Amino acid sequence: MSKKMGLGQGVGLLFGEEKEKYFECEICKIFPNKHQPRSHFNQQELEELAQSIKEKGVIQPLIVTLNTSEDRYELVAGERRLRASKMVGLSHVPVVVIDVENDNSLLELALIENIQRTDLNPIEEADAYKKLIEKFGYTQEETAKRVGKQRSTITNLLRLHKLPGSIQKDISTGVLSEGHGRALIRLVEEPTKMQEVRDTIVRNGLSVRQSEKIIRKISSEKQATTNTLSSATNKIPLSYSNALVTQLTNHLTSKVTLHQNGARGKIEIEYYSHDDLERLFSVLLGEK
Repeated sequence: MSKKMGLGQGVGLLFGEEKEKYFECEICKIFPNKHQPRSHFNQQELEELAQSIKEKGVIQPLIVTLNTSEDRYELVAGERRLRASKMVGLSHVPVVVIDVENDNSLLELALIENIQRTDLNPIEEADAYKKLIEKFGYTQEETAKRVGKQRSTITNLLRLHKLPGSIQKDISTGVLSEGHGRALIRLVEEPTKMQEVRDTIVRNGLSVRQSEKIIRKISSEKQATTNTLSSATNKIPLSYSNALVTQLTNHLTSKVTLHQNGARGKIEIEYYSHDDLERLFSVLLGEK
């Protein structure tokens, strides 16, 4: 049995109007794609898919390419369906065979197909974009066009790579959302504080907005502390400032006070009458 079948935008982007082959393939002749971007497969979701396949069969065919050297088929897209089909003991699954020119084309197709099927978690999707950019030299704008997404989506997901592995794992497994991850990036230079906030989010089930509020407060407190330390660091040493005050007091024969604010400050000079004020001006202006 054979017929023509369209595969959607992902294949079309790479191979245009190429004719595909459809048939029922022995499941033992299909092996996973070495470029599969998915690394996490939710067991409960697989079991639910397996139950659906048991009742209704595999509705959407798997996409494969022929490996002529091994007389087997390499999976391009549909690993969840393949795994679920094995779980219910199917011997054959529907497949669409496409021609792939080389290993790079297989990688690109696998990444784009999986991204467009929207079943990757945020970290897997970020990894897929990173591979497209690094392997094929795409800009973020070009990547967005290839996968039909907004550039801001690509940028935000790629920023998740700044997070430590433990936080990325939380996002992959759904403990934290992508929004939580983007908020935590502000604490990337304070790993201990980041872990504390992460634990607070998980323990109290905080929303992204609540998490952002906590992180903004921490960032504000850090900035205030930094400003205070900077101010203290820039102050003139006390012994030197006392020596300057004494020198100026002796020169003006009036009380002098030095007020410091970091590297800035002001000098306060006391006078005791109008005549004393005029005298001080004369001294300061160098008049005889």
